[in-house]
Amino acid sequence: MLYNPLTCKLEQVVDLAHEDRVLVDALCSEDVTEVGAKRDIVRNGEVPDKVHLILEGWAARYTVLPDGSRQITAFLIPGDFCDLHVDILEKMDHAIGALTPCRVAHLDPEVLERITSERTALTKGLWRMTLIDSAVLREWIVNVGRRDAYEAVAHILCEMHLRMKAVGLVEDDTFSLPITQEELADATGMTAVHINRTLKRLRSEGLVEQHHREMTVLDVGGLREAGGFNDDYLHLRQSRRGRGHPA
Repeated sequence: MLYNPLTCKLEQVVDLAHEDRVLVDALCSEDVTEVGAKRDIVRNGEVPDKVHLILEGWAARYTVLPDGSRQITAFLIPGDFCDLHVDILEKMDHAIGALTPCRVAHLDPEVLERITSERTALTKGLWRMTLIDSAVLREWIVNVGRRDAYEAVAHILCEMHLRMKAVGLVEDDTFSLPITQEELADATGMTAVHINRTLKRLRSEGLVEQHHREMTVLDVGGLREAGGFNDDYLHLRQSRRGRGHPA
């Protein structure tokens, strides 16, 4: 594979040898399917026999409440696993839905387990990715529970900007943001009307610019200040280097 988002993401948290990259490329190219937008990749209650990895497109973790409303608990982008340890938990307790058309790699859990048992760096990298996913969820809980709309939306935009940058999908602070205002509302526990007003305010203050499905961060420092954003929870090497830490 010429471009592998999983390799990009792993190299943000661990050093990979050439053999590690070759194994990851092979793992991600053996069984790949296309999933249409608004379709489930994995359903709630399902017992998947494969581990699913997003190669292209955006997806979301979500739960549907008895009244039919939806809470999105994570946005998944290229390089993100949908269900890395589902073979341990036996079945899904939430759903993964494609927000856009997605290319999804289906990984054999037994092959993945064998490779990680032989390659220490890959084991360490996958565990770090899992722990970072938990850290992201904690920040999202703070978004829903304590940050107001302005802070919460600014925080999510800062996060997605950095996460997309980590997998090489940001150019001149512009990145694809193919989610609707309704989906952003479902991620923050707000209404689409409130999200619309908040995005207008961020644009009017010169912090961001949005054209169709692309978002440009015009003032990175200003957007971080608006969201009270500290990227420590993402544990990205590019961020540590920017603060003078060793790579």
